[in-house]
Amino acid sequence: MNPHTIIMLCLLLLLTISINAVTTVASVDLQRYLGRWYQFAYFPNGFQPKDCALTTADYSLDKKGKIVVLNTCYTDKAGKVIKKQAKGKAYAVDKTNSKLKVSFFWPFKGDYWIVKLDADYRYAVVSDPKQKYLWILTRTPDLDKASYTEINSFLAKGGWDLSRLEINGELK
Repeated sequence: MNPHTIIMLCLLLLLTISINAVTTVASVDLQRYLGRWYQFAYFPNGFQPKDCALTTADYSLDKKGKIVVLNTCYTDKAGKVIKKQAKGKAYAVDKTNSKLKVSFFWPFKGDYWIVKLDADYRYAVVSDPKQKYLWILTRTPDLDKASYTEINSFLAKGGWDLSRLEINGELK
């Protein structure tokens, strides 16, 4: 290959990477983010139970200021019968608090990037730099159609494969 072709291929590759580059929200107020979130929708993965009627994620701070994560899978929509729980730790990797590392099993850590967040913290969209994982989290088990449409539009423009999205919550 001649040098001009190589340069053009490199520029095309860089352009492709920058188009689908995952960016996070400008900042996250951790105190407002703490508490219970419901998994409204997600990309199925190998480490998360697939047959949960309801899944929650509870975030709190321990005495050292680290984020404690408790994910709970319920067999019923009312959240009364626990099927499985996973407890982990998380910490912010930058000053914006929008990029976190989460670990449920030491020494393994995963990226937890908050890519979209409602101004009132009613919903959050969490992914990773490679768009392999995705969670739409809400403060209640349901989500209004306008917010869901807004989230889907954001995800489609950002290059997420929406055909992988599995909805757990209720649209209202």
